[in-house]
Amino acid sequence: MRKPPRLYFSFRSPRSWLAVRRLTERWPDAPDAITFVPHWVPKDGLRAALTEADSGFLDTPISRAKHEYLLADTNRLVRRFGYRMEWPADMDVDWAVPHLAWLYAQQQQRGWEFYQAAVRARWERGENISRPAVVAAIATEAGVDPAGAIAAVVDPSLREAAVEALASAYDDDVFAVPYFIVGRHRFWGLERLDGFLDALQSPGVRR
Repeated sequence: MRKPPRLYFSFRSPRSWLAVRRLTERWPDAPDAITFVPHWVPKDGLRAALTEADSGFLDTPISRAKHEYLLADTNRLVRRFGYRMEWPADMDVDWAVPHLAWLYAQQQQRGWEFYQAAVRARWERGENISRPAVVAAIATEAGVDPAGAIAAVVDPSLREAAVEALASAYDDDVFAVPYFIVGRHRFWGLERLDGFLDALQSPGVRR
């Protein structure tokens, strides 16, 4: 059976935020029609669990020059789209925390609501979305139990779901986000959004 369209996203990436926002502005039903999969650099126990699952991770560090270019380009895009954005100043984000909290919200059928609240906190207010108080506020805004969202990072079943998500990215050859997949077609980056939307019109793909 053909897999549904998939979108690999990350709360860490401003370009992932921009891509999802542009996608849902053009196609409001996207969150219900696409499988969203969280993606981040695993550390410690999750990376070990990924190895034990005979899987891996394809992301590699980027150069300083590329990093600076992406920062400048993101600023240009934000101005072009007319969005509000505040660059976060924190350097100590534990990215497993918001992504496992999202998995928890997804289990409660509130994944999209949590996603929206999280990106507002991260990219519109510049908050550290791995801090318990911030996670609790995001969860409350999304209609999710704050205690459950905070505890998600140590919940065995959710950590297993996290490994499955990361392993799925490895199997799909995902090396960076945002990454769109529909059928045999793969698209990396905000600039490939049009190609993804065009591919959704292919025979056998529902939209």
